Amino acid sequence: MKHVIIGNGPAGVVAAETLRKADPSSDILMFGAEPEPAYSRMAIPYLLEGKIGEEGTRLRKGAGHFAALRIREAQQRVVSVDSARKKLLFADGKFETYDRLLIASGSHPVRPPIPGIDLPQVQTCWTLADARAIADMAKPGARVLQLGAGFIGCIIMEALAKRGVQLTVVEMGDRLVPRMMTPKAGGMIRRWVEAKGIRVLTGRGVQRIDAPAKAKALNVTLTDGEALTCDLVIVAAGVAPNVGFLENTGVHVAKGVLVNERMQTAIPEIYAAGDVAEAPDLLTGAHLVAAIQPNAADQARVAALNMAGGEARLSGVLAINVLDTLGLISSSFGQWWGEKQENGGAGVESVDEANYRYLSLQFKDDVMIGATSIGLTDHVGVLRGLTFGRVRLGEWKDRLLADPTRIMEAYLARAQGAETRYLGTRPI
Repeated sequence: MKHVIIGNGPAGVVAAETLRKADPSSDILMFGAEPEPAYSRMAIPYLLEGKIGEEGTRLRKGAGHFAALRIREAQQRVVSVDSARKKLLFADGKFETYDRLLIASGSHPVRPPIPGIDLPQVQTCWTLADARAIADMAKPGARVLQLGAGFIGCIIMEALAKRGVQLTVVEMGDRLVPRMMTPKAGGMIRRWVEAKGIRVLTGRGVQRIDAPAKAKALNVTLTDGEALTCDLVIVAAGVAPNVGFLENTGVHVAKGVLVNERMQTAIPEIYAAGDVAEAPDLLTGAHLVAAIQPNAADQARVAALNMAGGEARLSGVLAINVLDTLGLISSSFGQWWGEKQENGGAGVESVDEANYRYLSLQFKDDVMIGATSIGLTDHVGVLRGLTFGRVRLGEWKDRLLADPTRIMEAYLARAQGAETRYLGTRPI
């Protein structure tokens, strides 16, 4: 049996290792599109901060790790898949055949259609090559504009701030991290960031970027007409799954590659895992892309076991976000935005703005379906357990609506000893 894996990020690596354990005699070939050893993109901010070197970004540190497991590696970019002939075409014109194929091709940063977006002083922060370019330009005192303040943007923002640059952040939404934080919580994070000396502009975007002749600096025009001069622009406007090579394959693609609970696509021999996969949500059953490493690792294990002939099932993807923004810890779980009242929804907020403490709990009937917190690090495990354990709270729901700070009591009273059905986070 020949297993081919497109992608050598967290999902690809975990899948390859799982396949080797489940199928000791198989041929395993893992392709990476970059001329780098398998590494974690989530380690790049630590590289920019100077906490680690490039060696520290690698997913497996030991020399010869994959060779020892008889996992073959290659650097090639796939441009098309012939699912009928089970054949891959690469950018250099070469082909590769497979018996089972795993799509773990990850995602790529989105570049909005802004005039000047392709200038050399405009960078994304997604690859090691990006990190090297940013490190060369983001010197102490450099004027840096960051476009986007979502989850990834806030991680990049912290790394830039620690490099000592003059940082301005522009976010189209009405708050920071709008896709994981409630309006109140996003506003609190903004105030925290501004107190650290970062200028934050919400409800605005970049209209154009110009590079005047013989000038090293850029002129950036915002959508409200404000003009800024900067040395570097970082684009952190989100990511999109790498699915272009799947045209005309029969693999169904929406936002990502649609898979079932076995991580299997519409083509039985083809599976998908990680940032590229659109899998059923644990709570709602609706398909979504949940691009976090614990999900990638869980999906990769399930896909690999099934590729090897097993019968593994994924309980569902977990919408989890835990973010450290310049020392302020925030988190969101599940359906953090809540449910409509007519559908049995109810919610409550506890706000301590002076001390940067915040807690939002969202319910459907007597089950907590989502939560958001700031500055409450001791509660992260409890919020996760109650949300993804789908624990029936009974009378504790009304008690929490009256006083959400009693969340630990509710957990001890209702969740201890109860069977939780979410997959645990595992190291990759």
